[in-house]
Amino acid sequence: MNPDFSKYTDGLVPVIIQDNITNKVLMLGFMNNEALEKTKTDNKVTFFSRSKQRLWTKGETSNNFLLVKEILLDCDKDTLLIKASPTGPVCHTGADTCFNENNTSFSLNKLEEVIKDRKNNPTDSSYTSSLFAKGINKIAQKVGEEAVELIIESKDDDKEKFLNEAADLLFHYMILLRAKNYSLADVEEVLASRHK
Repeated sequence: MNPDFSKYTDGLVPVIIQDNITNKVLMLGFMNNEALEKTKTDNKVTFFSRSKQRLWTKGETSNNFLLVKEILLDCDKDTLLIKASPTGPVCHTGADTCFNENNTSFSLNKLEEVIKDRKNNPTDSSYTSSLFAKGINKIAQKVGEEAVELIIESKDDDKEKFLNEAADLLFHYMILLRAKNYSLADVEEVLASRHK
């Protein structure tokens, strides 16, 4: 990746920061080559601050970092897109984004991150952590139980019960995937390979 820093007289390229899960645009900043290299090395977004005239890691005072997931260069090689995971509000005003948008929408990707965290950082109060502690046999058993309950509810016309059982099955299936060190993306790859 070789951005063309010489295209702009100040040697800075614009950098769009996008939430890697919700795809919301979080903010816009600027980088020189040194800021980009520090971002790659530290895995935290670092800009060149035009007001401070120095490198500035987002979150260096607030601890609201932007953890890098992917860095993309546009077709003209003069703008970067960084997909990141924010560790807190992005804007200095306390808003989720610098465009005052809410960035807390629910998604399966976000749920997958929570499940992963419950596996890696277990707590006594977490049902998900307790399943991981019981092992793969118990997790697989729960998936089976939830599948049977969904089948039973599918024979009736109670929308609420059916959808609740579908949610239970999906949730426990995602726990099983994580227990086996796989993700929904791995399953999507298999489905995509079949969709030819």
